[in-house]
Amino acid sequence: MPTQAQEVYDVTGAGDTVIGVLAATLAAGNSLEEACFFANAAAGVVVGKLGTSTVSPIELENAVRGRADTGFGVMTEEELKLAVAAARKRGEKVVMTNGVFDILHAGHVSYLANARKLGDRLIVAVNSDASTKRLKGDSRPVNPLEQRMIVLGALEAVDWVVSFEEDTPQRLIAGILPDLLVKGGDYKPEEIAGSKEVWANGGEVLVLNFEDGCSTTNIIKKIQQDKKG
Repeated sequence: MPTQAQEVYDVTGAGDTVIGVLAATLAAGNSLEEACFFANAAAGVVVGKLGTSTVSPIELENAVRGRADTGFGVMTEEELKLAVAAARKRGEKVVMTNGVFDILHAGHVSYLANARKLGDRLIVAVNSDASTKRLKGDSRPVNPLEQRMIVLGALEAVDWVVSFEEDTPQRLIAGILPDLLVKGGDYKPEEIAGSKEVWANGGEVLVLNFEDGCSTTNIIKKIQQDKKG
């Protein structure tokens, strides 16, 4: 179970908080893993207060959402699965997309904003540096994975950012099974990685148009031309 560093002011009552939240969430039908996640988040709230303190439902919700968005929304696959499970319990529609997102431009931002409007939560899966190099060539990526993920996570439209090492996110998508899988460009839905798994689970697959004139490749070419000029 991953933990997050917290500013600790007083540990009084933290153990009781863990036990109480653990018992309550288990009684509500959550799994042990989910219960530990909520209990850990609640204890993080309590140790940030002086004296024996309680955690309110709003504080717990904010802590859980904040934990899901640690590092501007950047998380591991395991953390993402927990966040998605919690979102589904709240009745939220989960949208997922993927890409390299090497040099973020207006076309990317517009596309992600439109994707986010289609649901309640947006997951962006990002190609690792090795995956990007295999896909785009030895000169890419321009920006390393960690930086690409932080920039994406800072966007208001994006809830969660996760990386994948493979050439396609098919395995990752099959593990998450979003309610809606979105891809930009001129793909046919059946050509999109993970589409078969999403359809088999009762989900939807949708292709959105990219904004004309916006391209990472074009940006790189312009920079190279300006250097020569």
